[in-house]
Amino acid sequence: MDIDVRGPRFGAVVTTVVLAVALITGSAWLLAWQTFAFALGAAGGVGRSPYGWVFRTLLRPRLGPPTEFEAPEPPRFAQGVGLVFAAVGLVGFAVGPEWLGLAATGAALAAAFLNAAFGYCLGCEMYLLVRRVTVRAE
Repeated sequence: MDIDVRGPRFGAVVTTVVLAVALITGSAWLLAWQTFAFALGAAGGVGRSPYGWVFRTLLRPRLGPPTEFEAPEPPRFAQGVGLVFAAVGLVGFAVGPEWLGLAATGAALAAAFLNAAFGYCLGCEMYLLVRRVTVRAE
């Protein structure tokens, strides 16, 4: 079942803010929260993440009906990519080296910002590229 494209984009906006604050403050706790949010989104799809729940219960009822839909697999894959970067960033902030935390969190922030500001989901594009390559290889 396809999903409303506004949900993942809303999640990207919140993720951008959370990651920016985590990067500015160096807060391992805030980055741990975002890592948890990514884990839920990767495991159950973007609708199962905390930001997906907020969109579904508080925002979507107040918006008009969706006009665009997308397959759930690419955003779910993107959540997994975000999870990897956030987890690496968390390790960097918690046990070092700090530059690793800064670099990994910055990379996750850049990807989230691309989706939030321009609707370009880098992880989704990676998913599509992987699918094309694996289908050709079979």
